[in-house]
Amino acid sequence: MGLTIRPLEQSDHADWRRLWTAYLEFYKTKVAEEVYASTWKRLFAQAEFEPKGFIAVLDGKAVGLTHYLYHRSCWSLVNNCYLQDLFADPDARGKGVGRALIKAVQEAAGKLGITNVYWMTHETNATARKLYDSVARRTGFIEYDLL
Repeated sequence: MGLTIRPLEQSDHADWRRLWTAYLEFYKTKVAEEVYASTWKRLFAQAEFEPKGFIAVLDGKAVGLTHYLYHRSCWSLVNNCYLQDLFADPDARGKGVGRALIKAVQEAAGKLGITNVYWMTHETNATARKLYDSVARRTGFIEYDLL
C-alpha cells in the first residue's frame, strides 16, 4: 500500500484527534475540548483563511498530519502559507512521512501561485530540524511572542 498523503476527510476525526493530541503532548501542551471542536469544524470550512489539513496514511494506518493556512502579506500580492502543525507517529519517522506532508502543503500552495511556505519549530526539536534543514532554508529570524 505504501504512503499516501491526502486532504483530511470527516471520517478521519478519530485519527486526526489521536495524532494532533500526540503532537500537542510532544510540545507539553493541551487545548480545551472547545478548541478541538472548533479546529475540526474550521478545517472543513471553505473560507480563504481557514486552516486546512492533510493526513498521512502508511500501509492503511494514519501516521501523520499537518495543518496549514494562508494569510496576506504586505510584501507580496499573493498570500503566504504557514505550515502550522506537522506530526508523524514516532514509529513512522524516517519513512518519509514528514517530507511528504511538507511537499503536499507546498504543492497545494503552488496551485494558488503561493511560493512562500514557512514554519517554525522549537530549537530543541533536533529530529525535525534534520528534516527541515534538508528541505528548506533556515531564515535566521527569531520569533518573539507577546503573552
